[in-house]
Amino acid sequence: MKKFSTAALLFAFVAGISILPAVHAQTPAKARCAFLPDAPDQHVVVRGDTLWGISGHFLQNAWCWPQVWGMNREQIRNPHWIYPGQIVYFDRAAGRLRLGTPTGGGSSDTIKMSPHMRVEGLGREAISAIPAEEIAPFLSQPLIIEEDGLKDAPHIVAVQEGHVNLGRNDLAYVRGDLKDGTSFQAFRPGKALNDPVTGKVIAYEAVYLGSLKLERAGKVENEAHTFRVVESKEEMGVGDRLVAMPITPVLNYVPHAPEGDVNARIVSIYGGVANAGQNQIVTINQGSDDHMEVGNVLQLYRFGKTIADPLDAKKAVKLPDEQYGTLFVFRIFKHISYALIMQVRDTVEVGDIARSPE
Repeated sequence: MKKFSTAALLFAFVAGISILPAVHAQTPAKARCAFLPDAPDQHVVVRGDTLWGISGHFLQNAWCWPQVWGMNREQIRNPHWIYPGQIVYFDRAAGRLRLGTPTGGGSSDTIKMSPHMRVEGLGREAISAIPAEEIAPFLSQPLIIEEDGLKDAPHIVAVQEGHVNLGRNDLAYVRGDLKDGTSFQAFRPGKALNDPVTGKVIAYEAVYLGSLKLERAGKVENEAHTFRVVESKEEMGVGDRLVAMPITPVLNYVPHAPEGDVNARIVSIYGGVANAGQNQIVTINQGSDDHMEVGNVLQLYRFGKTIADPLDAKKAVKLPDEQYGTLFVFRIFKHISYALIMQVRDTVEVGDIARSPE
C-alpha cells in the first residue's frame, strides 16, 4: 500500500480532503467490514459525535472504520482529526467512505474536496473515537498495580493536628522519595483481581482517594514533606500511598482488531457489581505482556451450555458460544487491561469471553 507521512495524513483530514487509497469493504478478508444495506449517502459531523457512532451509521461493525479508510498500522497508532461541520459520505462505487466539507452558496449536497487551511481549535474540537467522558476518570484514577507495586511509594505518616482523616484543604505529612514530583494522587490498596481461568491473583485494583499538592519538601532526610489536599473523593489518612500525577493522555483512540488472536476473559466489573451493560468499565485478563494495544476491539461471548441430546440422553452436546457484544480496550497494564463496553444485547458477567473479531 502506498505510504503517507503522519503529517500528510493529518493535513489531509484537517484540510477536508482524502489521500488514502481505496479499500473495498466487501472483499473476503474484509467481509466483517461490510456496509449496512440501508447506509445513508452522507453524515454531517456535529459536536458530540464519536468516530464509533459515525461508523455505526454506515457499517455493520462500527469499529471497522480504519479498514474502510485504508489506514495502515502506523496511522492506526496515531490520533486523526475529524471536525464538526465536515461531511463523511459514502462512495458506493468505490466501497469506501470519504471526508469533505460543504461548499458555500450551492446545493447542500455538494462536497468540496479542494484543500484549505484550518487554523482554529486544532485538536480541541476534533471528535473522539469513543465517548471520552465515559473513560476519562479511568485513565488516571483507578489504578491497577502488580503485587507490592505500592510498597515503595511515598505514604502519609501523619495528618493535620485535630484531624483523624483528611479532606479538601487539609494538610498531610508524607514520607518517601518524591522523585522531584509536586502533584500526586492518593491511593489505598484495594481488592485482588483473580484470573478466571487459573484462579491466581494477577493484579490489585487500588482505590483512588484524591489529589494532593506539595507545599514544602522536607529539608533533612528524616523530615516529612508537607502536602495540601486539593481534591478529596474519599477520606484519606495515615498509611495511604501517593503516586505522581500522570500526564493527561490523548483520548482520540482509533479502533482496530488485534494483530494476533486474543482469547481473554472478563476479570472484574468496575464498582464490584455482578453484571454490567453498555458504557460500563470491565477488566480483562490480558495486557501489554500479551501484546494488547490501546484501541483493540474485542467481541464478547458467553459460554454455550452443555446439554443432553433429547434423543440420546447418554450423549452430551455443547451449544455454540453466543456472541453478544463488543469491548474497546483503552488502558493497558502488564497483565490486565481496562475496556469499555460499547454494544451489548445482554448483560456482561465476570468470566465471559473476549475474543478477536471474527
